[in-house]
Parts: sequence; C-alpha cells; structure tokens
Amino acid sequence: MQERQLPGRRTVLGAAALGAGAAVWGGTGTASAASSRGRGHGAHGELPVPLIVGHRGASGYRPEHTFGSYQLALDMGADVIEQDVVPTKDGHLVCRHENDITATTDVSAHPEFADRRTTKTVDGVKLTGWFTEDFTLAELKTLRAKERIPGTRQHNTLYDGVWDVPTFEEVLKWADREGRKRGRRIWLHIETKHPTYFRKLGLGLEERLARLLRTYGRHRKNSPNFLQSFEPSSIQRLGKLVDCPKVVLLGTLKDRPWDFEVAGDPRTTADLVKPAGLKWIAGFAEGIGPDLTVILPRTKDDKLGKPTSVVRDAHAAGLVLHPYTGRNENTFLPADFRRGTDPNAYGDALGYFKKCLATGIDGLFSDNCDTALLAAAEFRRH
Repeated sequence: MQERQLPGRRTVLGAAALGAGAAVWGGTGTASAASSRGRGHGAHGELPVPLIVGHRGASGYRPEHTFGSYQLALDMGADVIEQDVVPTKDGHLVCRHENDITATTDVSAHPEFADRRTTKTVDGVKLTGWFTEDFTLAELKTLRAKERIPGTRQHNTLYDGVWDVPTFEEVLKWADREGRKRGRRIWLHIETKHPTYFRKLGLGLEERLARLLRTYGRHRKNSPNFLQSFEPSSIQRLGKLVDCPKVVLLGTLKDRPWDFEVAGDPRTTADLVKPAGLKWIAGFAEGIGPDLTVILPRTKDDKLGKPTSVVRDAHAAGLVLHPYTGRNENTFLPADFRRGTDPNAYGDALGYFKKCLATGIDGLFSDNCDTALLAAAEFRRH
C-alpha cells in the first residue's frame, strides 16, 4: 500500500491536535496549557481534544457491549463509543470483547448448548468455554448478556439478563437513530478482534466490516468512526477497503502483535513506539492506541512514574494517541491513587485521569466516561 502524505492524515484527525505536539510537550515531558486544546479532532473539528471514548460503552456501570452500556455512555456525553467485533458461525458480526462468551453471557445456563463447550487456542492462549464462531446468529440471540467481572462490579449484576448480544449492524442503525434525534453524528471506535485467528477459520473480519460500513455510508475518510486493531496487518487490510481513520492498538512494551508472531516478525510494542516504528505505522494509520503504561509507566512499587517520550514522538510522526483504559476502581489505579483497602472501591481516578491527559494525549478510553469527561473539561478550557 502506498504511503499517504501526513498533511492529509492531519486533515482527517485535526491539524491542531497533531501540529501542536511539540508545543504541547515543550521538552518537559508533560503538557502545558496549549492553545490548541479544544480546536477540534476529526472531520470539520466536530470532536473535542482530548476526546473521551466510552470503552465498550459505559462498562463501569452496565454490562459491556450491550445497548444499555452504549446508550448510557452516549447519554453521559462520551465523544466516541467503542465496539469490538467478532463473527458468528454464519458470518454475522456481533459486539463482544472476546469470542469466548462464557463470562459475558448466560450460555452456561442453556442446556441445549452444553455440547458446544470446548477448548480452543486463540492467539496462543488455551481457553475452555463457548465461542461465537460455534453459534449461528439466531442461536446467539437466545442468550442474554451479563457482567464480565461481577466480583469487581457487583452493582452491574443488577442488569444481568436485561440485554442481548447486539450485532454490529444493529449498532450502526442505533447510531443513525441517535444521530437524527440529537442532530449530530454519533462517532464509533470499532475494533477487529483476533483477525488472523478468524481469517484462518474462513471468517475474515475486514471484508465483513467494510461491507457494513459501506452500506451505512461510514466508509469515507470523513466518516464518524475510527477503526482499530491490535494487529497492524488488519489495519493495512482495512486501508485497502475503506478510507476512514485507523488506529493501531499496542499492548505493554514486551507485547508482540499476534500477526507478528505468526509472520515471525520479532518487533514488540517497545520497537513500534520508537521513532522508526511510529514512522512505519504512520504509513498506513492515523493513530496509535497504546496501553497507558507505555505513556505513564509504573514504578517498582506500582506508583505512577514519569512520562515517556511516546506522545512527543507519535505527534512528531503525525499520529494521534488514544490510549486505554481509565477506570475508577482501586484495583486498576496506580498505588498512589488508591484510596482505602478495598480493591473494588473507587480511588482518586479523577486525579489519575488528569495526569494521563496532561501528557498531551488526544483521547482516552474509559469505562467511566463521566469521570474522564470531568477530567477532560479542565484541559478543554485551555
């Protein structure tokens, strides 16, 4: 694929956000009150900077990837709503964080599907449970969604069984309805999950996703969605099918994309966030979505460390950054932002989110978009 010019990429995602990279960092390692904040991010500047992505919806308050979660995130004011897509046996795309639906649906309570329980190896990890690719859409629609981590989010179990598993096409229709109702476009952040694994099963994700995006007019470079994947080859494949902005997701520094594992490519996240790696990504994507620890590492005692140069380097390469994931509970926070001894109680998430946004990132994924929006408001005023 021929590399596109960076100025065009900046037009898509907001020239102010990208062009201000060096000024925002100012060589100190943290962002100052840059005048570029809030000038816009995305087509026609309709998205603020920094933007807040509702991670799997408002999954801190409702079971993830349900219409209850998506709707609440939108009502809370999230700028973009995230979906992860996996296929059914008959080729439909549904919204689940993983194809293993053991923890996110009531499938184990359905005796008619007891014989579907199996053991598989997905991206090198052995899993035993029930998997979307073994169910037709009609069968999957008989299941109900439930909270994935009930021990941490017991209050979310109130909503177990309320919603079913949404198809991605249903999400597109929902976004269109909500957009007409609100008089604005509803932005989505769409991830292809385990694309190499599914392609080997004859269930390629990219073509199915591109077909739906074209059907609903969301395939253009100014369409209100981002496409994302932990596998760079999936982003490259999507780039040949649709023109919307794309984000390469990155794990922790030692992680290696699964398509790299399969291809024998030795590069890890640590390599990809170096200037040469970022330049390579900029040849086919408009942004990166790294784990927050890549930007704000933890010390040996799990406290917040000093920012790395990744934000500055990514901006210099013409890339925006949408890192993940901001959460309210102590168990997910650095040690110096935890409050009390209950790992499931809320800590100083607001303070932590502000530290994250102060690095100059262009967006933040959060399970608790209300908290993240409150933190972002301080930066959007500048």
